Amino acid sequence: MAFVLRAEVDRQPVVLPAKEAGAIEVSVVMPCLNEAETLETCIVKAQRALREANIAGEVVIADNGSTDGSVEIAERLGARVVNVRAKGYGNALMGGVAVASGKYVVMGDADDSYDFGHIPRFVEQLRKGADVVMGNRFRGGIEPGAMPFLHRYLGNPVLSGVGKLLFKSPVGDFHCGLRGFSKAAFGRMGLRTTGMEFASEIVVKASLLGLSVAEVPTSLSPDGRSRAPHLRTWRDGWRHLRFLLLYSPRWLFLYPGIALMLAGTALGLWLLPAARTVAGVTLDVHTLVYAAAFVLLGFQAIAFACFTKIFAISEGLLPPDAALDKLFRYITLEVGLAVGVVLTIAGLGASVYAVSGWGAQHFGLLDYSRTMRIVIPAALCLTLGAQTIFASFFLSVLGMRRR
Repeated sequence: MAFVLRAEVDRQPVVLPAKEAGAIEVSVVMPCLNEAETLETCIVKAQRALREANIAGEVVIADNGSTDGSVEIAERLGARVVNVRAKGYGNALMGGVAVASGKYVVMGDADDSYDFGHIPRFVEQLRKGADVVMGNRFRGGIEPGAMPFLHRYLGNPVLSGVGKLLFKSPVGDFHCGLRGFSKAAFGRMGLRTTGMEFASEIVVKASLLGLSVAEVPTSLSPDGRSRAPHLRTWRDGWRHLRFLLLYSPRWLFLYPGIALMLAGTALGLWLLPAARTVAGVTLDVHTLVYAAAFVLLGFQAIAFACFTKIFAISEGLLPPDAALDKLFRYITLEVGLAVGVVLTIAGLGASVYAVSGWGAQHFGLLDYSRTMRIVIPAALCLTLGAQTIFASFFLSVLGMRRR
């Protein structure tokens, strides 16, 4: 059965390669929310690219509630239209991908800023075995006025750099709206975000799962619409950064926690024997209190890293971690309880020692500096012991679902 789509933009019929039903190779998915000004141009460009490259394909419009005639335009041009009721960029794309018939999907915005003539570049890499193919606008060229100054020189470079650091991703342009992936890889990624973070989640999940990621140059032109874009610089920039941090418990919690514990422990051990003078400044038990606070905050951050990691894996937000599974063969509830009890006993012992010293002075005035060097470590051990016990029980509860 022939697969034919016709367009009337240039009065030339756009005929995609004839293929038998079910043999579509590429689905071009475009999210749409009142894109009547540019949708027709984007559909025709995508159809022409598929036809000229002899690619058996289709165009799928994921409509998110348009009221400006976008749906009618898409249907007139022969594109498949899926109505996605749940609002949001991610929801629209997931709805479009769900009905896509192709083995591969190329997604792109319907604002005429991306060159759908580059579709064959993405398909070529997908055919070679890439799971995800990202466009890179900085390599392909950004036309004057196509990207705001803050996006070009601050937002995109910083967020892409953070993503590369946190997830060891090879992608140089995290937020390019033109990208491709196999439907098999899309299913493995189990994407969850419904808003603009969806773009980042694809790259993050691909990196975490060890999928093959390729990058091809593409270009960016000025938005063809007369109205303002849906993107909001600071709001969506923060949402992307927040998403990257939340998907990396190591950088958000673990590494800062380790740094705080090491700094607090080193500072505390240095001040424990006696006051220290550095560059004419004397550091005494007041500084020792802050050292203890660093240790406590660091411990809590490390515990949050474990909580977040296990919860995210249980909910399918992060892939399973073999190293974590191996670690928890040895760090069990019983081990955590034992460590907590030891710390608590140590704290109680130091507290009793401090009180006995006070009793020896007939509960009168004490040497403040000497006494606090006992009381502060005692209080720290008591608190750490209690937190270790509570954290061990909570980790055990979180681990029940995983087992």
